[in-house]
Amino acid sequence: MNMFYSFIIRRATVEDAPAVFSILQRAFIEYSKITGQSNLEALSETIEDIKKEIETKAVYIAVIDNNILGTVRLDINGNEAYLSRFAVDSNNRNSGIGKSLISVVDSYLKEMGVKKVTLHTSSKHDVLMRFYYGRGFYVEAIETDRGYLRARMVKEYNKLLNISK
Repeated sequence: MNMFYSFIIRRATVEDAPAVFSILQRAFIEYSKITGQSNLEALSETIEDIKKEIETKAVYIAVIDNNILGTVRLDINGNEAYLSRFAVDSNNRNSGIGKSLISVVDSYLKEMGVKKVTLHTSSKHDVLMRFYYGRGFYVEAIETDRGYLRARMVKEYNKLLNISK
């Protein structure tokens, strides 16, 4: 069944924290089942933690009919960024929300002069691995520091492609 959504992607506000918390909890419970990891940092975050993150980092959300159905967090340090807490509501996957969130991230990071963005995901989570490959990320390394195989994935922004008008 093909459904076409009209959604908005915008920066999260502290008022969005409870809904961001809810979507992250659902997504990371699912991720923990797929990866077999129950001790995920994302699952111990509180609404207050998320409010602080919204105030100090770039947190984007995808909204349909006032419901937050996707989120992503960016931490920029100089010309590098770290992408985390990427989640799309399980009932709304394959509708373009994730791709749109990543497109907004790409535009924002290029605008901020970022040359490289890094993320971690389970290397055994084939759906996510394929998603990130399709968005231009590649595996830089496989790490075991969290007790499971995590792919450190990187996307580089080529300065030559940033042609100003």
